[in-house]
Amino acid sequence: MITLNICLYLSCTFVSATLISDSCQIQGHFKLNGMYQGGDFIIGGLFEVQHLKVFPELSFRMEPEQPQCEEFYMSSFQQAQTMVFAVDEINKNPNLLPNITLGYHLYDNCLKLVVAFRAATTLISGTKNTFSNLNCTGPPPVIAIVGDPGSTHSIAVSSVLGLFRIPMISYYATCSCLSDRKKYPSFFRTIPSDAFQVRAIVQILKYFGWTWVGVLYSDDDYGIYAAQSFHQEMQKFGGCVAFSEIIPYDNHRDIQRIVAVIKASTARVVVAFSTDLLPLMDELLLQNVTGRQWIASEAWTTSPVLHLPRFVPLVGGTLGIAIRRGEIKGLNDFLLRLHPDSDPRNNMVRIFWENMFGCSFENGSRDGKKMCTAEEDLNSTVNEYNDVSELRASYNVYKTVYALAHALHDLMQCEEGRGPFIGNRCADISNLQPWQIVHYLQKVNFTTGVGDHVSFDENGDALAIYDVMNWQPSSDGSIVVRTVGVVDEGATTGKVLTLDEDALYWNFETKKPPRSVCSESCPPGTRQATRKGLPVCCFDCLPCADGEISNASVCPNEFWSSQEKNHCVPKEVEFLSYEDPLGISLTTASLLGTCFCALVMVIFAHHRNTPVVRSNNSELSFLLLVSLKLCFLCVLLFIGQPQLWTCQLRHAMFGISFVLCVSSILVKTMVVIAVFKSSRPEGKSKMKWFGAAQQRGTVLVLTAVQVVICAVWLSTASPTPHKNIQYIRSKIVFECAIGSVAGFAILLGYIGLLAAVSFLLAFLARNLPDNFNEAKFITFSMLIFCAVWIAFVPAYVSSPGKYAVAVEIFAILASSFGLLVAIFAPKCYIILLHPERNTKKAIMGRTAQKK
Repeated sequence: MITLNICLYLSCTFVSATLISDSCQIQGHFKLNGMYQGGDFIIGGLFEVQHLKVFPELSFRMEPEQPQCEEFYMSSFQQAQTMVFAVDEINKNPNLLPNITLGYHLYDNCLKLVVAFRAATTLISGTKNTFSNLNCTGPPPVIAIVGDPGSTHSIAVSSVLGLFRIPMISYYATCSCLSDRKKYPSFFRTIPSDAFQVRAIVQILKYFGWTWVGVLYSDDDYGIYAAQSFHQEMQKFGGCVAFSEIIPYDNHRDIQRIVAVIKASTARVVVAFSTDLLPLMDELLLQNVTGRQWIASEAWTTSPVLHLPRFVPLVGGTLGIAIRRGEIKGLNDFLLRLHPDSDPRNNMVRIFWENMFGCSFENGSRDGKKMCTAEEDLNSTVNEYNDVSELRASYNVYKTVYALAHALHDLMQCEEGRGPFIGNRCADISNLQPWQIVHYLQKVNFTTGVGDHVSFDENGDALAIYDVMNWQPSSDGSIVVRTVGVVDEGATTGKVLTLDEDALYWNFETKKPPRSVCSESCPPGTRQATRKGLPVCCFDCLPCADGEISNASVCPNEFWSSQEKNHCVPKEVEFLSYEDPLGISLTTASLLGTCFCALVMVIFAHHRNTPVVRSNNSELSFLLLVSLKLCFLCVLLFIGQPQLWTCQLRHAMFGISFVLCVSSILVKTMVVIAVFKSSRPEGKSKMKWFGAAQQRGTVLVLTAVQVVICAVWLSTASPTPHKNIQYIRSKIVFECAIGSVAGFAILLGYIGLLAAVSFLLAFLARNLPDNFNEAKFITFSMLIFCAVWIAFVPAYVSSPGKYAVAVEIFAILASSFGLLVAIFAPKCYIILLHPERNTKKAIMGRTAQKK
């Protein structure tokens, strides 16, 4: 709305003027304090030299009075004089802007936006009473404006200047919002943005491990935007804000409330973004609120207001960041050579002189001041004006003027036909446009006399570099600010923050930096549990869960938490080993079964010519014993650390051995039935079709089928060693992955099919004549075999780790012992204990008796 009103006012004024005459006449003058020097190109300037405290009454019954500014600031006037010095130095430099003379026109904004706006519009519109060149040729009234130092003023003024693309370069406005190129297209600054300032402060907090801090900020653009950026950066850093309060300007009750918040908070570090902390510090001092570590923003780090001896217990040891200090050769002598003149455009110098020497240039001064002679000696004074030991804002002003000079110099060095503008044109010096200066400012790149690099990024921001300051007590009891480090985001070493810890002063009894955390770090073996309703920095420490170590860090897959839960240790690898008691037991049972088979083979071999051995094909009996021995021995492949060859052989040997065993039993059952049938007259011819050769062939064919199944399985999806971490989280189960479930299922299914056929045939033949009927024993043995393997499936699936292997071994042993005992125990019993029954007559006797 302000912008629109100004534009409308200027347009209407111009139209009315052209209707009356051939020249434009200015409607009026603002009463502004300033300094002026003519030149080929004029640089404007806005400075905070005085303070407007009381506005004149606006009754509008007569022409409003012009505001009167009061309370002169020597440091700000030094900044204005630094601009004058830089212009004078550039004009004397034959290598920079040769044959061009720069001029300046500076105004005091009196720390008020309304005055700043009046000064800015005066600068861009010019101060001539009449203007007759309606073709608007020649240079603009000012090619750029240096300032305004305040963020709020810069936001307002730059939003208007940006419409006309008039460059504005601030030396002290830090609001991060001014980096928005869409809103402020022609704004630049030689002081880092608050976004950089906040990051610099967070670097200090991170360095000392301060994660729990309070924030105070002023109720203006500077404070609000800085606080917002600080909250965002703290989240990235992992810190938390204990409290966030706006500092009121004139509300004592709010100040008391803020003091109560600071006292109640456990945060020992307080960050403040403000330009006026005096009322708050007075109240803190009144209530004796000490023991806090203050972190100062650049707005008050070097401010002398709080350097009084009475504030040492409160703010001594304050850490802050300040804009880079520089040295300007010749400035001190230039400041001391200043003298007032009678030019009304230089009335700011006269006001300075009156405040410096306590005199007046007006006759008959009402307050009885002596008359100024203009011959007073500045060498006899010592104050902020002639103190050049801490040139910070003034150094920024110096760099700002030189940035403009270098931009103008580059513009004038342009070669026609190779220019940056449309058609490769260069700027016309006789009709210079402000937006052309903006283009060259964006590309400015030079180094100052003290080695500082000056350039602007795409947002018009300067390089981020700050001095780290520490408030230390001096010999006279007051506070002195010393440089103890630097924050440089462009450091080539990659180390952003550099601190001299030995030079730091800590205002605590321990003389060490304080701890400022909401909760102390959890000890080893515990994890953080955030407290409900509080920031993440506030937590309780709970014991770590199994498999986790400190701060809920999960151990890698092959590791597990130690007993103390403070580090990860390799998981125990579990497999059925020969050293394991269970492994020893199963190995013993396997070898015992093998020995029993060998013993029975010895007995049968010794009595191979007896009827009991020869009956029902003794060759099948020996083949059955061999297969049973293999069944017992294959158990050994299941014990020990799994390897590729053992994984491949264990199931293959198990499957082939059991098929050989079951097929032998099946053939024996078929022989029993065939012998019985052949004993009848009508079946005597059938036995010749099922002789010894046919029996051996049947066993081999049935076994060959299993061999083929195993070969296909091993060639397509072979079992491999596998470290399983799913069964038991705290252990690694080293097992053999079967590779193909279908292959394993077909292997077991084939054994089950043969066993079922054998059991069915034996069951049907169980009532054959007793004396040469082996079917009952086969039926019993196959009943045991089937029962064991039916029970095996659910037990195997539900058993974890090495116990699954133990279940499979147990099933092999149980079924093997069942077959061995059920089939061969009755025969051994007759051979060893009742040899009188081991005769052909005894075997055939019962049949003959029944006949």
